Amino acid sequence: MNSQFANFVDDLRGTHGKNLASVILYGSAAAGDFVPSQSGYNILIALHKITPEDLRNAHASVREWYKAGNPLPVYFTVSELQNAADVFPIEFHQMEIARKVLFGSDVLAGLKISDEFLRHQTEYELRSKLIRLRRQYIPASSSIEGLKNLMSESLSSFSSLFRAVLLLHGVQPPATKHEIVALTVQHLKIDGVPFEKIFNIRENNFAEKLDESSANELFAEYMEQIKNVIDAVDEKG
Repeated sequence: MNSQFANFVDDLRGTHGKNLASVILYGSAAAGDFVPSQSGYNILIALHKITPEDLRNAHASVREWYKAGNPLPVYFTVSELQNAADVFPIEFHQMEIARKVLFGSDVLAGLKISDEFLRHQTEYELRSKLIRLRRQYIPASSSIEGLKNLMSESLSSFSSLFRAVLLLHGVQPPATKHEIVALTVQHLKIDGVPFEKIFNIRENNFAEKLDESSANELFAEYMEQIKNVIDAVDEKG
């Protein structure tokens, strides 16, 4: 990926010139928690100013990055990063813990992240993802493979939110998803077995022998523990 990062940064430098302040890799790849075919390379692009023309000009380089299977990068101005940290505390805490500067200055260094809205955002995101998980279960339940994919993909999103759950409980979260989930399980005293089984599916450490009945049972146990986490966040309100 180093050459792909370098090519993408070169494209961005050619596109934005002196307006480009920073390009930062954040999330699982920066934390050393990357799982091929499961994780994405999350990129933050900071410009000194952003106009519609700047975004139009970025089309070619971003299109190639996206075609390579990567998520679309997120664009901020340098000043917006300072002003938005209180609105998106979950995302900025994630960037604070795990990031790698690919170009320019570390515009996230010394960022003051307010946790005033952290509990509200955390509960909102958890409940939204639980509702989405229920909806996605309907088509996924038609096959064991569909259930495996749904559980392994959704656990990545939930584990990112568990980082915020730990912060709400005054616990400094670790960097990797596996460690975050384990610490959340320990601190909230919930059943961690469903998460461990899904991590095994996700990371292909060994094949989980699931038939239709056991796959659906694992999903039910997984959903129950997600609800327990949400209840713990709700109690903080």
